[in-house]
Amino acid sequence: MQGKKAWVNGIRLYYEEGGNSRAHTIVLLHGFLSSSFSFRMLVPYLAKDFHILSVDLPPFGFSDKTKKFHYSYKNMAVTVLRLLEEANIERFSVAGHSMGGQIALNMMLQSPEKIDKGILLSSSGYYARAKRHHILASYLPFFPVFIKHYLAKTGVVGNLKSVVHDQSLIDGPMIEGYAEQFEDPRIFPALARLLRHREGDLSVEALKEIQTPCLLIWGDHDKIVPLSIGKRLAQDLPHARLVIFKETGHLVPEERPKEVYEEIASFYS
Repeated sequence: MQGKKAWVNGIRLYYEEGGNSRAHTIVLLHGFLSSSFSFRMLVPYLAKDFHILSVDLPPFGFSDKTKKFHYSYKNMAVTVLRLLEEANIERFSVAGHSMGGQIALNMMLQSPEKIDKGILLSSSGYYARAKRHHILASYLPFFPVFIKHYLAKTGVVGNLKSVVHDQSLIDGPMIEGYAEQFEDPRIFPALARLLRHREGDLSVEALKEIQTPCLLIWGDHDKIVPLSIGKRLAQDLPHARLVIFKETGHLVPEERPKEVYEEIASFYS
């Protein structure tokens, strides 16, 4: 995968591109507090059969953390769609993990004619907008410091323990990969803006409008986005199929990369 940067929709995006350049494109979108790093185990499998773009959603990874960007799900979806326009990719599929799944659903709603299929990996769903007092607090000057200390309480290791069922997978390279982006202090003010701008997940009515065929993959031990959410999405999306992995947590691309690839390959066969 080759790392690239592009100026799109008022922000500099980092993304990685690789795989089979002549094959169908799959766009990978990571979850909250994550980056393209979370697909490092899945990409080698997908690269055999697909052209891959893995995007660092702002303000995460190596994408910019500017105060000028509007960090709503709708605008993130617009930004990724514009990136694909800049790359002259007219038709593609989109795979989103956790928060990235909600961005993927927004993309399907905005540009259904461009998206062949959707793959939702432990996708977020049905979460409301932040409460009004939290939104108001995000304007306070010290709020980014509060976010920094709040995240530091759990730490990267604690966060990984909550998203991975098989704790033996947590090693030095994994910890370093997920911790790297928090070395940039600009991420904390940007996270405050994300809290402020996030409009909440798509409504049931909006989900029912999405006609894109969707493959839903869930771990039965997901503590972050429980399996019940996956079952609800499978009911509300008109053309969806749910696959459940046993003894698997929230971080499906890390825990079950080969099995995820096999389900995706079957989805396209």
